[in-house]
Amino acid sequence: MQLFDLTQSALELALRGAAQRQELLASNLANINTPGYQRRDLDFHAALRGALATGDVEHVAFTPQVDVSAGAVRADGSTVDPDREAAEIAKNGLEYEALARVLRARIAILESAMGLVR
Repeated sequence: MQLFDLTQSALELALRGAAQRQELLASNLANINTPGYQRRDLDFHAALRGALATGDVEHVAFTPQVDVSAGAVRADGSTVDPDREAAEIAKNGLEYEALARVLRARIAILESAMGLVR
């Protein structure tokens, strides 16, 4: 019998994906003045859906991709739009926080069931 179910594992995977995406978005902003820099992003939701469809959330690798939908927004060929990145960082940060709260709540339920009340 496993201590953690598929939902718990999926939440942990989603949290890891959101953290990796946050790093990519921050990297995009950090490279905003790099001529020709191509915006990168991570669709961890698609990887998560695929993992849940197969039931294998233990062997998922998130692969960052160059965002080909983003055309050059600067004269130097950079595809990074600072307003878009800031909005995506805020949105992703809120998602990360929500996932962390759900995980904490589930762990608190397990601790309570085991008699480990704080």
